[in-house]
Parts: sequence; C-alpha cells; structure tokens
Amino acid sequence: MKLLENKTAIITGGSRGIGRGIVKTFVTHGCNVAFTYSNSKEAAKSLENELKNKEIQVKAYKSNAADFDAAQKLVDIVTKDFGNLDILINNAGITKDNLLMRMGQDDFDHVLEVNLKSVFNMTKAVQRTFLKQRNGSLIHMSSVVGVKGNAGQANYAASKAGIIGFSKSIALELGSRNIRSNVIAPGFVETEMTKKLSEDLVQGWRNAIPLKRGGSAEDVANACVFLASDLANYITGQVLHVDGGMLT
Repeated sequence: MKLLENKTAIITGGSRGIGRGIVKTFVTHGCNVAFTYSNSKEAAKSLENELKNKEIQVKAYKSNAADFDAAQKLVDIVTKDFGNLDILINNAGITKDNLLMRMGQDDFDHVLEVNLKSVFNMTKAVQRTFLKQRNGSLIHMSSVVGVKGNAGQANYAASKAGIIGFSKSIALELGSRNIRSNVIAPGFVETEMTKKLSEDLVQGWRNAIPLKRGGSAEDVANACVFLASDLANYITGQVLHVDGGMLT
C-alpha cells in the first residue's frame, strides 16, 4: 500500500543518514521527492540516480536551509519543477559538541542557525503554498536530546528543544487552515556516523535501550510516512518519540 501516492515532499538534508532513509522510504510509498544537500554532491546525485524512474519524480537540490533567501528560492523552484507541494520534512542539522566551558560563541550560533533557524526559514517558505491550498504536513526533526538535554550538547539540545516549541506554535497558528505541524524525536539511530565509533561504546548504548537495539533510518522514516499521510489527518502539535523506549 502506497500511503503517499500523488504527494510531493521537500526533505532537507536528504543525501545522508536519516534524511537519506526518509527519501528512499517516501519514494517506495509513491511520493515525489525534492531533497536538499549542502556538501555531499556525489552522495546526493547517486541517490537521485538510484531512485529515478518514470512514475516517481526525484531530484536533488544544493541549498542552504539556514539562509532565508535560499530557502524561499528553493521552494519557488521545487514548486515550479514538481507542480505541487504537500509535505515538508525539516531534517537538516549539524552538531558541534563541547562542554559549555569550552564551547565558543561561533559553535553555539552556527548550530542554532543550521538546526533551528532553518526550520523557520523553510516553514516560512512553504507557508504561502500550504495556505493557498488549505492543506499541508510539516514534520520537524528534533531529538531525545531536545527533550531531556545532554552534557556536552548545550547548543544542540537548545536547537532541538526550540524546534518543539516552534512546531507547537505553528500547529496552533495554522490548524484552522488544515495545515498540520508535528515533531519526530529520534533516539540513538545507527547511521554511517555511528559506524566510526567503537563497537563496545555502541553496544553499551544499545543495552541501555528497552528494545535493546539502536534505531535505523528506516524506523524514523516510517514515522515520517505516517505523519505525512492521510492516516494522520487528525494529528497536529505532537512530538512522536522514535527511540526504542529510551525516555520511558
């Protein structure tokens, strides 16, 4: 069953990790996908070529979601290229971890700009289209760290907590126009980045999770499919934890 047939989505940060998993899963559910990348041109083009077929439209765009004007330009181009827009996944994000005593001002500002300001930029950019058609699903990627905090990640936690407050406010503002705004808060998700860590460290994290495993990009992507689909038509202003029970 293809839950996103005839829908079009913009997915930021779609060339690697969780974003890549969301792109691939959305395509299997019949969704046309425009995804962005910043520096991973080869990975983005490889994914675009892998998913190209006659029935589904998939295209990669180099764009900086943290730039207000670039976000608006992206939405204008995607709307022209695809003809319609139904879903926005705000997934772009970075980390610059350090204890507060060692964290520089630039490290704090840059993480807030990429992780949080980008959500404002992209949501603002798609708002006019969603308001005009009186329909749309906004999905913002937060983290368990944005809910409970984490030592050494004050900047990242602040940005991810901010996403939750932003999303709930937008849900209240735009609900009367049938525009839904929800958050997904992943826990420990195993991607190419975690493969660089020691197996003992990763296994220790797995053991602390009630389901005794790390999540996959597909686990997060499946939650996105649900919130983007018509199955979630009466769900807005919520935070869906995809964490194997970490915060239980």
